[in-house]
Amino acid sequence: MRSKVSDRMTYGEMAAVYDMLMKDVPYEEWVSFTMNYSAGHKILDMGCGTGEIAIRLADKGYQITGVDFSEDMLAIAHDKARASADIQWLKQDIRQLEGLENFDTVVSFFDVLNYITSLKELRAVLQQTHSVLKPGGTFLFDVHSLNHLTEHMSGQTFAEVYDDLTYVWFCEPGEKPDTFIHDLTFFVRNSRGEYSRFDEFHMQRGYSIEVLKEELHEAGFKIKEIAADLERKPVLHDTDGDRIFFICTRK
Repeated sequence: MRSKVSDRMTYGEMAAVYDMLMKDVPYEEWVSFTMNYSAGHKILDMGCGTGEIAIRLADKGYQITGVDFSEDMLAIAHDKARASADIQWLKQDIRQLEGLENFDTVVSFFDVLNYITSLKELRAVLQQTHSVLKPGGTFLFDVHSLNHLTEHMSGQTFAEVYDDLTYVWFCEPGEKPDTFIHDLTFFVRNSRGEYSRFDEFHMQRGYSIEVLKEELHEAGFKIKEIAADLERKPVLHDTDGDRIFFICTRK
């Protein structure tokens, strides 16, 4: 394993196979969740990836801006959206948003905030989110629960074999408390039937519900609801769900 892991989720070569890896995700459930809680039609998708959520929302008439740090992800999103409603795609670091304001809703899905691996930077993200929202605007996000990362992912190996893609994924505890390193190796078959290998290294951090509640409050958010796994099952403890959803409003 590489000794130093970047704290930025850049998704280089992985961008090309990301949609294949996520092909079984019920995106429409995330879209319905967003529509149920959105405070209006102007939405910022923060950490938009290849644009699956952004494009679906745009097709339903929402005014969408998608922000991501990965140029490769944004290029794929732009290509997929050509036949869809107009979407603004921006390469930006969510810790330092620029030129964005007056959004009705900000969404940040698929554990984007787990890739923010220090409290200082988490606070920066929350402050940036607060600043781009209208007063009373909605902030929707999900995270892997700390319990899920610790009990179900850390120390585990995952693998999958597809027709043109095989991957092996190791998840190990990081050097700092509550951090986890994802070490992924991919083998991708090209049109000539030849396989090429590439590796991806990512770091995540788990945050307890209490820490997130405190940081949201300090950043100027009111928490309306905390739910588990899109089922809107109330969450009181970190063990109540694998993926925790927060529904917040800007004070």
